[in-house]
Amino acid sequence: MQKIQIEGGAPLNGDVQISGAKNAVLPILCATLLADEPVEISNVPHLHDVVTTAKLLAGLGAELTIDQGTIGKGSESGIVVDPRSVNSHVAPYELVKTMRASVLVLGPLLAKYGAAEVSLPGGCAIGSRPVDLHIKGMQALGAEISVDHGFIKARADRLKGNRVVFDMVSVGATENVLMAAALAQGTSVLENAAMEPEIVDLADCLNAMGAQIEGAGSNRIVVHGVERLHGAKHAVVADRIETGTFLVAGAMTGGRITARRTRPETLDAVLEKLMQAGAQIEVEGDRITLDMKGNRPKAVNITTAPHPAFPTDMQAQFMALNCIAEGVGVINETIFENRFMHVQELLRLGADIRVEGHTAIVRGVEQLSGAPVMATDLRASASLILAGLVADGETLIDRIYHLDRGYENIEEKLSGLGARIKRVG
Repeated sequence: MQKIQIEGGAPLNGDVQISGAKNAVLPILCATLLADEPVEISNVPHLHDVVTTAKLLAGLGAELTIDQGTIGKGSESGIVVDPRSVNSHVAPYELVKTMRASVLVLGPLLAKYGAAEVSLPGGCAIGSRPVDLHIKGMQALGAEISVDHGFIKARADRLKGNRVVFDMVSVGATENVLMAAALAQGTSVLENAAMEPEIVDLADCLNAMGAQIEGAGSNRIVVHGVERLHGAKHAVVADRIETGTFLVAGAMTGGRITARRTRPETLDAVLEKLMQAGAQIEVEGDRITLDMKGNRPKAVNITTAPHPAFPTDMQAQFMALNCIAEGVGVINETIFENRFMHVQELLRLGADIRVEGHTAIVRGVEQLSGAPVMATDLRASASLILAGLVADGETLIDRIYHLDRGYENIEEKLSGLGARIKRVG
């Protein structure tokens, strides 16, 4: 099994190009099922989850043309999905079990074909994340749904617009209901909707396909259902979590990094915390430059919460920063119940962390020391890489398949900034 080997201690300097967002491209690929013409998606990151989604769409009968020639090479990469050949409405367990986002075909299949059978999802181990909000949303639009033998089975002659109130903020449920409502008869109002930039990107893509969606990015989204959606071209938004991860790498190593082709306005909470940690931040167009001027970061307190607050997907990375920062940082995780699994691995590197329920108290140490560690989920993988970059000696990270689900060519990009990192095994 492949591992990542890091020799710590090198400050990072230079430019890094940010890829398209994992959390935006997956729902957008699912949304192509709603169209009755080909849809061209560009700025597609080459990630394992994208490959899984492509397999899922192909399994439903869609024709995909993947521009493999440029994927991951820093130039425009893309996928064209032609949904006209779709001949199945069943998303099997074999594909869904490896990736929770597979449940996002439920809304498009139901809205377009009047039926969907989607296996209950598997995916990463950071919490239960039930699909009941997705099911309730579809029922509010008039679907008949049963859950048996591990499948969500949904039917509807045509979905009807309605008011959908989410019991709690859920990105996935907001996306699924948004896609379903696009082809529903009449107007739907989504209340307590998630406000993440990836939802805005999904709505932008749907509107390019002919949908009529207003209010994406606020907690109240209005969808005027249309009879059909046509083909379109859409470029996936830059990945704010990848951007944040590289900026934290620069902050931890005392370096100077410029993230190019990113979207600074999607990162307000993260940039604020980096400035509190002592970083000098400059924003110019689609570039963010972080300069630590060789200084050690200061510890920061963090509470994760739905957008526009601090993202849970950046919590592990900032925990790594606090491990070597000056002072004590308190991290409150309010989104996922199992999202401190990286703590045990960071302790192996010499970190000083005490966990009390959903709170971690991190006392910064002068120096971490390299050791063999194991990744437990996608963002935990990133935190271990960050810690390895500043640890004394060699850090060897096992189970890095998590990493390939959400970071495109991370070791190549870090090497380009001066890190001593390589894939082995």
